[in-house]
This record gives sequence, structure tokens and C-alpha cells, in this order.
Amino acid sequence: MPPLPDAELVRSSVQLYRYLLRCCRRLPRGPVQQHYRHAIRQSFKVHADEDDPERIQQIIKRAIEDADWVMNK
Repeated sequence: MPPLPDAELVRSSVQLYRYLLRCCRRLPRGPVQQHYRHAIRQSFKVHADEDDPERIQQIIKRAIEDADWVMNK
């Protein structure tokens, strides 16, 4: 089960960013939530110059899978 019901609708990097931040809201407040919010921001900065559509879709797929793992942890 995806962490939020709209995971299959994520098609762009902006949609992914918003989706992951919404997932963070479901985590316990405090250091855990801050850690994942920071990790999301850093990942987007690292991949900001990515322009290959296939690679972007791979990153989106992997990020959703990782979010699913974190939410079920």
C-alpha cells in the first residue's frame, strides 16, 4: 500500500516534492519529521539539474518506494 492514496498520480518532480512533504506530515512531530523533510530538500537540490525524462521517472519511482518503506517502518 502506498503511503498516501495519490502515489500513482505523481508524474513530475514538483508533484513528487509535494507528495513527499505530505507524507512527512504523517510522521511523528519533532526530530524524525525534521530529518525526513531535510532529506527530501537535499535530494531535490542534488537532482535539480537532471534533465533525462527516463532518469527522472526512475527517481520518482524509487522515492515513492522509499516513502512507502519509511511510512511502514
